[in-house]
Amino acid sequence: MKQSLQLRLSQHLAMTPRLQQAIRLLQLSTLELHTEVQEALDSNFMLEPDEDDASGAGVGAEAEVVPADIPRELPVDSVWEDIYDSAPVNNTASYGELDGTDLVAHRAQTESLRDRLCWQVSLMRLSDTDRVIAAALIDAVDDDGYLVLSLEDIRQGLDSRHQEVTLEEIEAVLRQIQNLDPPGVAARGLSESLAIQLRQLPAGTEWREAALTLVNGHLHLLASKNYAKLMATLGLGKHELQSVIDLILSLSPRPGAAVQSSAPEYVIPDVFVRKERGAWKVELNPDAAPRLRINSQYANLIRRADDSADNHTLKSHLQEARWFIKSLLNRSETLLKTATCIVERQRGFLEHGEEAMKPMVLADVAHTIGMHESTISRVTMRKYMHTPRGLFELKYFFSSHVHTASGSEASSTAIRAVLRRLIASENPARPLSDQKLKEILSDQGIGIARRTVAKYREAMTIPSSTGRKVL
Repeated sequence: MKQSLQLRLSQHLAMTPRLQQAIRLLQLSTLELHTEVQEALDSNFMLEPDEDDASGAGVGAEAEVVPADIPRELPVDSVWEDIYDSAPVNNTASYGELDGTDLVAHRAQTESLRDRLCWQVSLMRLSDTDRVIAAALIDAVDDDGYLVLSLEDIRQGLDSRHQEVTLEEIEAVLRQIQNLDPPGVAARGLSESLAIQLRQLPAGTEWREAALTLVNGHLHLLASKNYAKLMATLGLGKHELQSVIDLILSLSPRPGAAVQSSAPEYVIPDVFVRKERGAWKVELNPDAAPRLRINSQYANLIRRADDSADNHTLKSHLQEARWFIKSLLNRSETLLKTATCIVERQRGFLEHGEEAMKPMVLADVAHTIGMHESTISRVTMRKYMHTPRGLFELKYFFSSHVHTASGSEASSTAIRAVLRRLIASENPARPLSDQKLKEILSDQGIGIARRTVAKYREAMTIPSSTGRKVL
């Protein structure tokens, strides 16, 4: 093989740490952005909050913070592979941590189901052995409130650590735990959980005994909607059986869900949309966009002809501060352009609701504002828009194109809204089948397959026609 020297000219995007920072800021949520800004304020003395500027993240000082060596438009429009060699890493777990303490989690502590049960057991008069059995039983209760291990498995686990216990002892402690709050907890199945909840109702509750008979031995008939056999078995009429079913439906099939075990998530809208004089106006939330500026006192200490280490540090911090503010400006501008494009395309939704939603994908917005699809994906990630119809994530407005019988296109979100309306207005005694729903949609010009109807219905957690049928 002959060796040779060749000269080639090529252009490529140099992903500097500053440019990576600008791209990373695009995908941060509002809470994460505030954390990032606070870290920048703590590490860079050239930055300070701009409480006087009400126009955005330092927008009023753009001419001051963007000198000639910083481009006015940052080239953040690129795919992920241009920036990193591996998949993105979620660093949100580190936000708010100080000296090993998660401040956000500390502020939003919640009580788990296990904590509630343990607290109630601590108030009971139990022997040491019974307390050990109670702890083992509580550990075997899942988040839905059901006992996921058999009593024999629990007994074997206790025998390996403590003195031998009998199944009768475990059963006795289990009955005491099943009387705790929430009602129906520590049951070994749905039938037992419903029976526990019924027994805890006042003795004079109407239809309680009939409901107990149903859940203890005939719950499968209720699940299969075999009302005729239920009426014959229980000796009840149609209206009486309906009263029994209504009582059962008032119970909780997941008793553990009554205990909030997850930390609350706070949502701050990034964009406000409102209608003024017949036109829709889009603006950024001023409270969601941090406002920063250069500290003039420190900036005035810089001497251009001085090459000392202190002066070099001042210059370095000033440059980093200018780049950070510019990155915030770029984030706000990109978010505003994207939100404005979404509002223009989804004006029908804002005016008339979900059924007027138009099909839209990332490529549609990217083509309109002249950016890459991955950039639109980043800037719409965990960003929220406050509209007269409610608070929505920007991702909500994107839906796939579904071709209709007329040759036009419909949004999958709009089709789901039509299905939801049709099912809500159906006769409960004769619910619409997926085939019938398909035919109704076809009559309205929306020609989709029956399996597509079933897919959309299941995505909305709506039961089939058999499951929706009532007495």
